[in-house]
Amino acid sequence: MRRDAGLDLVKWLAMLSMLLDHLRYLWPDTYGLFVVGRLAFPLFCLGIAANVARTRPGELFSEGNARYLGWLMAFSLLSELPYRLLSPESATLNVMPTLLLGLMVAWGVHHGERTSLLLAAATVLIATLLHQQLMYGVLGVLLPAAFVQGLKGLRWWWLPAALAALANGRNRWFAELGLVADTLASFAMACVAALLGLYLLHRALPLKIWPVGRWGYLFYPGHLLALHVLRSAMP
Repeated sequence: MRRDAGLDLVKWLAMLSMLLDHLRYLWPDTYGLFVVGRLAFPLFCLGIAANVARTRPGELFSEGNARYLGWLMAFSLLSELPYRLLSPESATLNVMPTLLLGLMVAWGVHHGERTSLLLAAATVLIATLLHQQLMYGVLGVLLPAAFVQGLKGLRWWWLPAALAALANGRNRWFAELGLVADTLASFAMACVAALLGLYLLHRALPLKIWPVGRWGYLFYPGHLLALHVLRSAMP
């Protein structure tokens, strides 16, 4: 399958903004990095939606889908220890389980058949029950499906943009700071992330972007572990 430069650029922006956000674990006073970090989750969700949208509707039980699900399940487990080492006070799981459940809901929207819709409904029920434990909660689980709709045309772009902003409202930083300039900027950044990502995927970019392959799965637990080691070594 031909590489999509726009999709690779979306993945790079997601990883870079996530890394910048997590540098706060080394320098806690850098609130501006938190704002930049609001780009990451919507762009990761868009990446999932784009991969789902490229598959043929009606072919839910495919080898490719099983492999995709397996990778997300494996890294949901592998990422928890590095995440807990870096953020032991967190009340939620790492972000991968949210993306995993989001993939399953996105399949339901994309395939639109009875089995996939039942799978999506069951997944939303599970996400609702696990709302407090999931990073970004049930709204975060719904975001990849919203992006699947957004990829169908401009008239749907408002949906992932709104959900991206609302999902960010569960972050404990918002509860601590309230509605101040930084938090309002964070909501706006999440909304911009959704719109920017959709724009990039709807453009034929005349660029050669270094592809993000399966090694991208390792970036999440790898950078968490590296930041933990660096913080432990700091005086």
